[in-house]
Amino acid sequence: MPINIEQLSEAELVDLNHRVVARLKYLREMRTHRQMMNFRTGDRVTFQPPGHEPLEGIILKHNRKTVTVLTDDHQQWNVAPVFLSKVISSVDASSQDAQVIRLPKQR
Repeated sequence: MPINIEQLSEAELVDLNHRVVARLKYLREMRTHRQMMNFRTGDRVTFQPPGHEPLEGIILKHNRKTVTVLTDDHQQWNVAPVFLSKVISSVDASSQDAQVIRLPKQR
């Protein structure tokens, strides 16, 4: 059933606006979550930040809206999953799970 917004009061329009914004936020979060589930901690990924060459690294953790990637040059980036691609390697998948990831020492 369509809503005739011409008939709504200012308070009703404000309430409707809040509901629309909340629904859009929920849909964006679900889309991000679905995209994030394509990646696991330890996956090797690539991404290209604006103004940089493509970077490769390992996923360290999932955050609320991004994943933390440790690049090969030991920098940490928080990247939205929509910008990530898995790196296809010739390593057997069963031996990849046993791979050791060396993290830089904390200072």
